[in-house]
Amino acid sequence: MVRMMLNEIVNEIADFLKEFDLKKPIHKGFQAGIGPFGEPQIVKEIAKGLSLKGKPTKTHRIPDLSIEKDWAIEFKIARPYGDNGNEAEDWSVNLLHPYQGNVSLLGDCLKLQGLKEYSNKAAIMLGFEHNPAIISLDPLVRSFEIIASEVMNIKLSTRVEQIRSGLVHPVHQMVRIIGWQLL
Repeated sequence: MVRMMLNEIVNEIADFLKEFDLKKPIHKGFQAGIGPFGEPQIVKEIAKGLSLKGKPTKTHRIPDLSIEKDWAIEFKIARPYGDNGNEAEDWSVNLLHPYQGNVSLLGDCLKLQGLKEYSNKAAIMLGFEHNPAIISLDPLVRSFEIIASEVMNIKLSTRVEQIRSGLVHPVHQMVRIIGWQLL
């Protein structure tokens, strides 16, 4: 069994995303780069990339990704701007909708709490910004942490973050990989 800490997972994902972005991948009819990828598509690429590096990963409906029975990981994407450079509508809902059974990262944390077969559980945000940020993800990230801990009583570790800049997409120029372990 491969034992990893959350900071190692976040770093491996960040390195993979940067490497994958350099290949100028195209998702559907969008501009080249990892920024426009949908969540299922980017998680599938992350799983393939980590597997090639000797980390036995699989994608699932719940959780999005597992590393053996050691880690269950749910992902959400935060993109304040679309591929076309226009501000996206409702982009922050992916993290903050605080109800059981929904598809936000908060809802995913509740789902993770119910998974007993995994030793560790994590919620990871893939956030795309301009460099420098036009709309910073910082208020969204802090809001997520406050709602999780103070409203929903979800116990999270201190956030772990890695940033990779110089992405090929003209709008999604930087990716912030931010993870929290559920305690």
